[in-house]
Amino acid sequence: MSRRGVQQMSESKNKKNMQKNTNPWFEAWRRLLKSKIGVAGLGIIIFLILVALLAPVLAPHDPFKQNILARYKAPSSEHLLGTDEMGRDILSRIIYGSRISIQVGLVSVGFALIFGVSFGLLAGFYGGKLDMLIMRFMDIMLAFPSILLAIGIVAILGPQLKNAMLAIGIINVPRFARIVRSSVLSIKESEYISAARALGAGDFRIIFKHLLPNAMAPLIVQTTLSIATAILEAAALSFLGLGAQPPSPEWGAMLSDARSSLQRAPWVATFPGLAIIFGVLGFNLLGDGLRDALDPKMKNV
Repeated sequence: MSRRGVQQMSESKNKKNMQKNTNPWFEAWRRLLKSKIGVAGLGIIIFLILVALLAPVLAPHDPFKQNILARYKAPSSEHLLGTDEMGRDILSRIIYGSRISIQVGLVSVGFALIFGVSFGLLAGFYGGKLDMLIMRFMDIMLAFPSILLAIGIVAILGPQLKNAMLAIGIINVPRFARIVRSSVLSIKESEYISAARALGAGDFRIIFKHLLPNAMAPLIVQTTLSIATAILEAAALSFLGLGAQPPSPEWGAMLSDARSSLQRAPWVATFPGLAIIFGVLGFNLLGDGLRDALDPKMKNV
């Protein structure tokens, strides 16, 4: 290969590296990996996902199998975290319960994300009476304590896990709507938006090509933190008997079943409670790390 060809290849490679290094998402990922809190949260979440995916392999026992003769057994080599009032292995139930918690977090927050982003885009972009109507409705929802509103929705629909996920999704819609609306209001008067209009760009193109991408950073952070909140709210609803129903190995339902045996067998409540803390902590730590990584003020860090 000629010297000129080698030089062109070198210049092309350097150009690609420069583009990669100046990519804001690449820079955010680099800053996240430098954050001990963010990496710790990411590690916890990856661990939970792996446990959920490999539950049939990792669980030492059937999480639904009852053995009255083995009820309330203390942690031992046979049952590492002990057994519950039905003789079911607690470790196996916690492992399978990770599937439910991750499902609740993703489904409920995904529902809130879709509707919250839609309402926020419409309110912020079009403004006027539509903005007032949407945001006043969001304000009414925010006026209620979130857990009480969720309890009311589940009480109307019926105590089931899918209804609990729907309720958690509904109570999280206003948070996303307010974040997106705020971002749209600060962006839509920018010069590049005016230039896009002058070039003939329609509302749909402006919203999804210019406005929504610029609102992604706060949305990503809020999504991560909302998953942690959703896991906690689902556990609370299940604890009250309004979420996952027996014999589902949901962590909150396991805590509810353990109320009558706190003094006799404290491990029945301790380990599901620690699982909830561990899962919520992971998403909160990742949310804090993402908040710092996506903050424009942290670019030079």
